[in-house]
Amino acid sequence: DARRRELVARTWTEDGTYVDPLMSGAGTDGIAAMIGAAREQFPGHRFELASGPDAHNDVVRFAWRLVGSGGAVATGTDFGRVADDGRLTEIVGFLENLT
Repeated sequence: DARRRELVARTWTEDGTYVDPLMSGAGTDGIAAMIGAAREQFPGHRFELASGPDAHNDVVRFAWRLVGSGGAVATGTDFGRVADDGRLTEIVGFLENLT
């Protein structure tokens, strides 16, 4: 938990937000807790980058898949904003396939 919070603090702004159709988190603690909850919900799974990231100006886009021992259980595309210091400030996720 402490390591997760440290990584979130290094990669997200203090007021960063994440939202998708199933979950959301705000600020360092909220985003770290959201990641922890996803890990508990999908033990033994991992996120893989499917395409991207593509970026221009302060906007980024990437596609991902959540993979378990039986293959991908979810796929999606996320769009975000990057602060001047290079950290994420906002991610909006879209689920494309949930099995």
